[in-house]
Amino acid sequence: MDKKNLSERDICTKLITPALEKAGWNKLTQFLEEVSFTDGKIYVRGKMTARGERKRADYVLYYKPNILIAIIEAKDNKHSVRAGMQQALNYARILDIPCVFSSNGDGFLFHDRTATDAQIEEEIPLDNFPTPQQLWEKYKKYKGIITPDAEKIAAQPYYADGSGRNPRYYQQIAVNRTVEAIANGQNRILLVMATGTGKTYTAFQIIHRLWKSGAKKRILFLADRNALIDQTRRGDFKHFKDKMTVVKHRQIDKSYEIYLALYQGLSGSDEAANVYKQFSPDFFDLIVIDECHRGSANEDSAWREILSYFKNATHVGLTATPKETEETSNSEYFGEPVYTYTLKQGIDDGFLAPYQVVRVALNVDAEGWRPEQGKTDKAGNLVEDRVYNRSDYDRKLAIDERTDIVAQKVTEFLKGYDRFAKTIIFCVDIDHAERMRSAMARHNADLVAENYKYVMQITGDNDEGKRELDNFIAPEERYPVIATTSELMTTGVDAQTCKVIVLDANINSMTKFKQIIGRGTRINEEYGKRYFTILDFRNATDLFADTAFDGDPIRIKPVSEEEDLSTIVEEDENNTTPIIDEVSGEEIEMTPQPPVIRYPSLPGGGMAQEPRQKVYVNGVDVSVLVSRELYFDNQGKPITTSLKDHTKGIIQGKFASLDDFLNRWNTTERKEAIVAELLEQGVLVEALYEAVDKEVDLFDLICHVAYDQPPLSRKERANNVKKRDYFTKYGPQSKKVLEALLDKYADEGITNIESMDVLKVKPLTDFGSPVEILKEFGGKPNYLKAIKELENELYKITA
Repeated sequence: MDKKNLSERDICTKLITPALEKAGWNKLTQFLEEVSFTDGKIYVRGKMTARGERKRADYVLYYKPNILIAIIEAKDNKHSVRAGMQQALNYARILDIPCVFSSNGDGFLFHDRTATDAQIEEEIPLDNFPTPQQLWEKYKKYKGIITPDAEKIAAQPYYADGSGRNPRYYQQIAVNRTVEAIANGQNRILLVMATGTGKTYTAFQIIHRLWKSGAKKRILFLADRNALIDQTRRGDFKHFKDKMTVVKHRQIDKSYEIYLALYQGLSGSDEAANVYKQFSPDFFDLIVIDECHRGSANEDSAWREILSYFKNATHVGLTATPKETEETSNSEYFGEPVYTYTLKQGIDDGFLAPYQVVRVALNVDAEGWRPEQGKTDKAGNLVEDRVYNRSDYDRKLAIDERTDIVAQKVTEFLKGYDRFAKTIIFCVDIDHAERMRSAMARHNADLVAENYKYVMQITGDNDEGKRELDNFIAPEERYPVIATTSELMTTGVDAQTCKVIVLDANINSMTKFKQIIGRGTRINEEYGKRYFTILDFRNATDLFADTAFDGDPIRIKPVSEEEDLSTIVEEDENNTTPIIDEVSGEEIEMTPQPPVIRYPSLPGGGMAQEPRQKVYVNGVDVSVLVSRELYFDNQGKPITTSLKDHTKGIIQGKFASLDDFLNRWNTTERKEAIVAELLEQGVLVEALYEAVDKEVDLFDLICHVAYDQPPLSRKERANNVKKRDYFTKYGPQSKKVLEALLDKYADEGITNIESMDVLKVKPLTDFGSPVEILKEFGGKPNYLKAIKELENELYKITA
């Protein structure tokens, strides 16, 4: 067998797989090939979306299902045995795997992440691959699993219901680390996982493995909302069947093994309400605290009393937003998280929806409002003479015109996007939510006439609205479409199809901000939900600049007075800059969102909120300000220098001189690679086009901004080439092809003529099929050489 002629797949099939089987690895249960462990990042342009390439390992080895212990990266035999190691190590870091292998079919290079000496890497023969037991010993060392009891717990299988559902890679890590920490004697554990990443399913697998192994016999799952308990009971926890009960009406039955309970259902303001004391302090072996950033983070809270009472149990806290303030701390109680999976990671992996931000600045918000002399409120009382600002609006002072213009702008956006896109409008309080519902109904009278549930107030005090909460979050339900709310929908609402979040409340808490953003991060491809938009009327998205925020938006668009929000999506669709996949480096083809199918209706619950005393006024001039463009760098920080100076610094940091840049530009096969690099470094290419000239090529944009070269339009560059009679060295037909490509460049830019696909479109098809055109140049290599020479002519800096 000549290995040099084998493809990478052949190397796997003919050499690597037999080597694993010879070492005792079961092909059906202990290793998988070509394992994709991410879904591929979602890219958005207007209403078009596309997924990037998934991260994929050639082989993943398991001691038992979902307990990953090794990874193999394969290459064809033209590569060395070491060629796949760096990629494999990166994947091993992401997947939390200790044993890493690279192979080209000649043998294996083994990287042992448990080693600290010269044995960290060694070559091993093809027929001497380690056995499952040998690598399990490495895994135990990596995880600090020493005793037989700890090993029994760590090796306990996951629950499998036969449906083929498997945990995602980060859920496996979260489950394994938690179970292993408990096996090693740790009794306070914190898991931080972004909203929408499946904390409840993760909790179920943790509990099931500990329960089945006998390590934890009686378990309490604590939450603070009925909706969360109901979702948990009906969802993954249903597999506990008759071993599980929900504590209701303060009735305690000690014959069960798994208990679901509200904090409020176990404790109260008087001793008689503290029914948790009917259990002995040692009754529970394990307590899992959902959304532990709330009550249990406060040392003096009634909720903490429950945990203190059951202090001998193991406590596992789950949260998307750990609280760390001078008064409140999750880590002080639970310790540092055993695992964190952030919003940014979820978006990059394609498991969470990316989002864009539209920021609308109103004159009364930016400049404040001072009542003119003698100004009275709607009740005829004099308004206190002072300057009111954003923090006052709808809390102390309600301006009718301000509420109306917010409703107008939200409606404008939906008309250009999708009037049936599920939308949550977050308001200051219940009164504000009530007035906003009325304003939205006025601006959408046509759809409200068809069904009054098109827009509904869903707040703790409104029974009709609360009954519609389940319908709002159910993907198959058409109504309600727009929900106005204050606190009720900030957490615990699994709104899979929410596509628009409107911020018209002052949000000063990072925890609350992340929870609100989390209402939109779930993906539902069946119903066309791949991304969402935030309309920000209160500068709440200033919190993106906070170091505690970890998932920056894909786009931030400030809006000026003349701008119609209905055109924002359409404008983005017209963007022709290619999007480059971060894994493969290839251009991503955008596809339209699938049509959304909806059907008919269901009910909900929540907590009430006291209305506040406030002043109501009207007759105030409220308008959208003409605002300067606001840009954010690739770390999510606002750019304080001019856009050009910011860009100049990045480019000159990468290419010290014009000659450095020209050399890189002329030697790079595909200019898209340079575009991708600059975007990654934080260069805002589209914003620069706006600042300079849409007709300018990227080459001229960079030379002008970074090196002060006079910019030439694409048409000027194309004409310069024509003036030099460059094409005279080619035959008549080849000359016509190159002239057509030059015109194509003038109209559309360089990336289009670099693609072979350009030969399949007009006017190039007039010269024959791609094969016939290539034949005119004497074959594909000569054609590509001609394109390269044409590019060099285009970009002569002296032209």
